Amino acid sequence: MSIVVTGATGHLGRLVVEQLLKKVPAERITAVVRTPEKAADLAGRGVRIAVADYNAPETFDGLFAAGDRVLLISGNEFDKGRVQQHRVVIDAAEAAGVALLAYTSAPGSLTAALADDHRGTEEALLASGLPYTLLRNGWYHENYTEQLAPVLEHGAVVQAAGEGRISSASRADYAAAAVAVLTGEGHENRTYELGGDQAWGFAEFAAEVSRQTGKEIGYRPVSVEEYQGILAGAGLPGPLAAILAGVDASIEKGELVVDSGDLSRLTGRPTTPLAESVAAALEG
Repeated sequence: MSIVVTGATGHLGRLVVEQLLKKVPAERITAVVRTPEKAADLAGRGVRIAVADYNAPETFDGLFAAGDRVLLISGNEFDKGRVQQHRVVIDAAEAAGVALLAYTSAPGSLTAALADDHRGTEEALLASGLPYTLLRNGWYHENYTEQLAPVLEHGAVVQAAGEGRISSASRADYAAAAVAVLTGEGHENRTYELGGDQAWGFAEFAAEVSRQTGKEIGYRPVSVEEYQGILAGAGLPGPLAAILAGVDASIEKGELVVDSGDLSRLTGRPTTPLAESVAAALEG
């Protein structure tokens, strides 16, 4: 029985594999990647590497075995039909008779277009009849802490979220929740709404960056349309800019506040404070 992680060289997938290595023998872990060279370090530590691509269904033939526990990390190719990509993995898992398929989804409260592919994947997974776990991941601290360069350059946090608040957590927190499910018992056919312990707003985020850098940083709320234009001007494809601006509209409505406590319960510890992730980003 293997624990199989798709997208294993991505930001989240690599953290999951790293944390799995602390809990189970390397030979029990299979990392599914598109580019094996990116996983050479994992192979060197004894992790089995499987090369497969969501866009090539035949590459998943025979990849899973009966009894495997699989983590399907959602793809990030918004223009390639993500539900169909995910269905490739679900179908292969169903054919193999895996013991569990966990999927990294989005909060049930999120109505933005970003959530559409996640809802479609959830429907496909439930229709498969596979034992499942829905890991409805909230927003990541890193969505903002990894974008501090323009904030520092312009002295402002610019978003279209008004006074909305976010229950974000670090990628490592969400990885730890996935590891808890993949290595624990009793998670079959469960849905977890995952978010940070403390919700925050962008004025607080700006104040925290200001405190840690000693620079005057303010929050400048803009309209969704203006924000979409800013993102497009920064080089993001139009459709992706629209999706991200739509998330800000959802934040303003409170759709990314997750107060279930599921994340800290699954990991057995408090979630990472936003200030800690800001400090890590500034040090990096």
